[in-house]
Amino acid sequence: MDDKRNKIDETNINSPLGVRGVLNLFAANLFSSQLSSWPLARTNFEGLKTVRTKSFSFGDYEVRVQFNPARIVSSGAKVDAKTIAERKCFLCAANRPAEQKSVDFGDYEILVNPFPIFPEHFTIPHKEHIPQQIKPYFADMLLLAQAMDDYLVFYNGPQCGASAPDHLHFQAGTKDFLPLVNDYKRLKDTHTDLLVTTEKMQLLQLKNYSRTVYIIETAEIESAEDAFAKLYNHFSSANNELSSEPMMNLISMYENGKWYVFIIPRKAFRPWQYVAREDEQLLISPATVELGGVFVTPVEEHFKRITLKDIESILQQVSF
Repeated sequence: MDDKRNKIDETNINSPLGVRGVLNLFAANLFSSQLSSWPLARTNFEGLKTVRTKSFSFGDYEVRVQFNPARIVSSGAKVDAKTIAERKCFLCAANRPAEQKSVDFGDYEILVNPFPIFPEHFTIPHKEHIPQQIKPYFADMLLLAQAMDDYLVFYNGPQCGASAPDHLHFQAGTKDFLPLVNDYKRLKDTHTDLLVTTEKMQLLQLKNYSRTVYIIETAEIESAEDAFAKLYNHFSSANNELSSEPMMNLISMYENGKWYVFIIPRKAFRPWQYVAREDEQLLISPATVELGGVFVTPVEEHFKRITLKDIESILQQVSF
């Protein structure tokens, strides 16, 4: 294991983004190496094997709830401007734990997320400390998805669950983990509306799904960029905030020669239950994972108490 760990630590991939699958093996080896050498990561990933879950049926699909105490770091994170300004950025290389290693890939670094939700969970920060934003870097997300096609690559907007809104980053996780992706494959023929179709691209929308989800399917990255730009501008106009990023969460994957991009527009950061008192509080800070169908709560009592009506209420507050 020592030989493998040293090899991974010294890896510097200078290949251009977008080589299909080129990162799969490096990511898997980094994951194995970090679990061997980093006690925090090993403990938290081992904890996932016994994490408690329960499911709520919405008829044609389900939402899972996961009790994951290690996620208190993210769920309870303060992301106000004052807190962000006063703390060191934990995604910048200079401030990371000494045990946390990386794989370089273009302008990004692949890191094992030590507070996981997915059985394999990575954080992918930009090498520069620049704000979390998607419009200039949407193509990067797609190219990362292509290069890591064993995984999903996803994005939390700066007011949509990102615990480091001051540092551009994506995340990646086990491909078949989020119910939304599997629901789409299963329900596409019966639960979608085809909004736009061209020779190169389809834009669809899930219907009767408790939150609005748009899906771009295309084998051409330019077509995906064009479709996303139109949606982005539409959301911006609807919010009347053209100078700031519209609230959204994104999931991307590359499969069978095509990109699949799930765009989930948002209307609120956190639900009222997050700051409620005593027996009404549910410490759930919705991000891509929650809107993808896995609600994570780090508090055992909240896990025991949450109901289907609570999930419906939270989704109604934060999504369309």
